[in-house]
Amino acid sequence: MLAAFLGQGCFVHKKPGEDKDKPNPEDASIPVEVAALQRGPIESTLKISTSLEAEASVQVLSRSGNRVVELLVEEGDTVEKDQVLVRLENEIQRTAVAKATNNYEKALREFERQKPLFEQALISEQAYSDLRFELRQMELALKDAQRELNYTEVRAPIRGTITKRLVKLGDYVTVNQQLFDMVDFNSIVAVVYHPERYLPQLSVGQAARVTSPALGTSVFPAHVKRISPVVEAKTGTVKITLGFGEVGALRPGMHVETEIVLATYSDALLIPKRALVYDGDQTYVYRLLKDKDRQVERLLVNVRIADETNLNPVEGFEEGDQIVVAGQTGLKDQAAVRLPGDPDPEETKEEDAKSKANPS
Repeated sequence: MLAAFLGQGCFVHKKPGEDKDKPNPEDASIPVEVAALQRGPIESTLKISTSLEAEASVQVLSRSGNRVVELLVEEGDTVEKDQVLVRLENEIQRTAVAKATNNYEKALREFERQKPLFEQALISEQAYSDLRFELRQMELALKDAQRELNYTEVRAPIRGTITKRLVKLGDYVTVNQQLFDMVDFNSIVAVVYHPERYLPQLSVGQAARVTSPALGTSVFPAHVKRISPVVEAKTGTVKITLGFGEVGALRPGMHVETEIVLATYSDALLIPKRALVYDGDQTYVYRLLKDKDRQVERLLVNVRIADETNLNPVEGFEEGDQIVVAGQTGLKDQAAVRLPGDPDPEETKEEDAKSKANPS
């Protein structure tokens, strides 16, 4: 009797309509997609935008005042150093050179005539010194006249390209008037500023790349030309100058994107960034367990280097690991998952129910 009573006391009464086959929510699997980890190249870069500038950029000024009689270059022309750009009227200057030449030659002849007499002590030392001084004065006057004549030919101070012409044929120019702007495109550089913490990873000659939205997908190889020896105290940044071997279509003032290559690995294990899950300041991924059927584990990722699409972990992963790349939102450690191609539990139960209802 006691056993019968205990047996009745342990009987669990089901509520009306409760389905004994109702699935346990904890047994529900989450559909995900996975990808096998592979090896490949990856590099770490420093990126920043800037505008290009030319280190060799000059204004060409007139050193003489006169009228322009010959204009020899136009905007866009490439010229060599000391090439004549403009000629000014020079009649006055040529006359001055001729007078100075005559005076110098006269003084030279007189000095040469008096020299043997001084050697024979036929004239005083004072008279000989005066002749020598006068000859020197005539020589200097001739050099001044020749220099003023040379100034009537305006020459290029550097090798480069005429970027702006500010004078026309027939204009009267004055001393120190600007006539042209010139730029040496081979001196184009990109000046960037990066945080001081990257200083140990930077060195002169380091590889870099430059792209410009205006030039589409073209990539221009560059290198670290100079690194400032000081850190700017207000910003905590270091000035870095990037140079080019070939500037190609790059031009001063052009807006560009720069990349300095800090490190390169040719055979690194790569985790796609689309697989990452962020929790505070830490990064995780979910990996399919090898010894359990359709379960995942949550793993912390310590990043060595990263690019736009992938990252290289310090440790904890192997080539071929199956990493969840879609559906990881809401996953938990040890969660059950369903991969593409796996049967849907709900559809399987419906088919089983149909089979029981309509046995063959």
